[in-house]
Amino acid sequence: MRKEKTIDFQIKWAWHSISRMYNAYAARFDTTMAVGYVLLNIDIENGTPATKIAPLLGMEPRSLVRMLKNLEERGLIKREVSEQDKRFVRIVLTDLGKEKRELAREGVISFNTMIRDKIPLDKLVVFFDVIKDINKLVEEENQKLKAGEIEEL
Repeated sequence: MRKEKTIDFQIKWAWHSISRMYNAYAARFDTTMAVGYVLLNIDIENGTPATKIAPLLGMEPRSLVRMLKNLEERGLIKREVSEQDKRFVRIVLTDLGKEKRELAREGVISFNTMIRDKIPLDKLVVFFDVIKDINKLVEEENQKLKAGEIEEL
């Protein structure tokens, strides 16, 4: 089978194209797509518990630690330690972080509007159904692999 005919190639190719577009957009504001993605997943009003961010993003906690350190150094977030339980840390956006978050939000809205304007709704409905099914199947396979039930994919 040619790689262009595989499902994973098409998904990865599309995501890389989207990622390049978002990074070009983000570069205009001295940031990256990855930073925007993290900022979009932090509650703008109340912040977000540090332990909840990695699962929201599908990231490994180790990778997130580096990212949060970078965001803190850039003045986009701050860590607030709970007075009641010092182990509980909430990640809160700074004013600059809120500004960058809004720029990221505008970029996402712009992209989605462009896609919705150019691709008919019935096609998008099918796309969402298919990608949801793919994600479900992949998650089932991941669970099997974690449990040691190694099979041929």
